[in-house]
Formats: sequence, structure tokens, C-alpha cells
Amino acid sequence: MADWNADQYLKFEDERTRPSTDLLRRVPLAEAERCVDLGCGPGNSTALLAGRFPVARITGLDSSAAMVAAARERLPDVDFQQMDLQAWEPTERFDLIFANAVLQWLPNHAGLLPRLVSFLKTGGVLAVQMPNNLDEPAHRLMTQIAKAGPWAGALSSASAARSTIGSFEDYYACLQRAGCNVDIWQTTYIHVLDGPGAIVEWFRSTGLKPYLDPLPDGERANYLALYEAAIAEAYPAQGDGKVLLRFPRLFFVAQRR
Repeated sequence: MADWNADQYLKFEDERTRPSTDLLRRVPLAEAERCVDLGCGPGNSTALLAGRFPVARITGLDSSAAMVAAARERLPDVDFQQMDLQAWEPTERFDLIFANAVLQWLPNHAGLLPRLVSFLKTGGVLAVQMPNNLDEPAHRLMTQIAKAGPWAGALSSASAARSTIGSFEDYYACLQRAGCNVDIWQTTYIHVLDGPGAIVEWFRSTGLKPYLDPLPDGERANYLALYEAAIAEAYPAQGDGKVLLRFPRLFFVAQRR
């Protein structure tokens, strides 16, 4: 995929930061010396870690140069690095590994979890949030439109860019075997947005990227027009003209024994 667009992502900063806030609330640490924010994006989640653990040494890692640049501008005193998260091999151990809305972009993320746990100190915490919305209309329509247009060949693998989310039982068993106590839950957020165009704008920085990046400008515009029309049918306007974007997210907090 093309590099991520920090400005596009931050159009909905409050809504995107809320899951990080909710995840951090469930982290059972009174203090921390060493934290890492995996998939730190433009630093909005990293700022929460710095506020919760003001004396901790915090590192933010992201594969996107644009996101790392935005994070450095936002938090110049924090160490941000561009990094392939699958290749990350730290030489130290952490009190907190925070991974908000990132692991779903990595192949076989479930197989990565025991490795991440191994990077924790005893008593350290792996805190994860992943969107669990592939069955929602907004995502189903991405795939349907990809298959129905002249771009079908170019977009044949777009739906594979995100890993399928497993069951509660899958993650619980995996983390238990890795030697953790596990707190796992799901929250469905209802985002009140300004019409179907706002839903399209929301996903342009995330879920739509694998569908838009391979297309030339003309085809990209045609795809987006069809997608927005379908979104308008799937998410009808409320009495005040707003639309309600249903967004399930899976969370877990695993503390190494």
C-alpha cells in the first residue's frame, strides 16, 4: 500500500482516540518505567501513554514514515522510529506493550502474540485493540464493489490486506498458553457522523486504502462514487440528517505471570 496519510487519519481524531483511552483504563499498572506504542500512528495514542506514565521512557514504532513524522512533530521529546513491526526484536523488556488498531494489518497476528508476550517483564502488560468490523456493511460493500467493477482484477487481493479477527476463545487460549492472565472484551461504538460522505472519509485513511491505492485517479473516483452511493443506502440518515456508523472493536489486556 501507499504510505499512510496522517492528516486524513486525524480528521476523526477524537473518535479514533477513544478506543485507546478505553484500553489504557484497563491496564492494571500503577507505574511503568518502559513502554512501547506499536503502530503509534500520528502519536495520539502515545500522548495518552505519556500522560498516564509521565516518568516512563516511551518509544513509538510505526511502519509509515508519514505517521512517524507527524508523531515526532506532536511529541518531540518521545523516541519515534519507523519500523517493520514483524521484524521488531528488542533487546530490553517492557512494562507495557500497547498496540491500538495495528495488529489486524499484520499477517498471522495471532501467531505473533506469544512473541510479544516474551518481550514483557514479569507483571508486564500487552494491551491490544483491533477493529472487528469486517462483517459490517461498510466493509462488505468495499469488497462487493471491488468485485463488480472494471477494477476487479487489480483489487482481487485487496480484502486480504487485513487479517481476520479470531474469537474470544482463540485469543484467550493463546495468551493463557503464553503465561498471561487475560482480560478480554468487545465494545461496539456508535459514531454519529455528518452523512455518508463522512463514512467514506473515515475509511479512506484505513480500510479503503487497499482498494484505492492500486487504482489510477479516474477509476479511484468512480469506485468512491459507487461506494458512497451504496453507503447512503446502508446507513440511512437519522431525523437530524446524521448517520450512525456502528464500529465493533475487540480488546484484550494480557498480564505476564
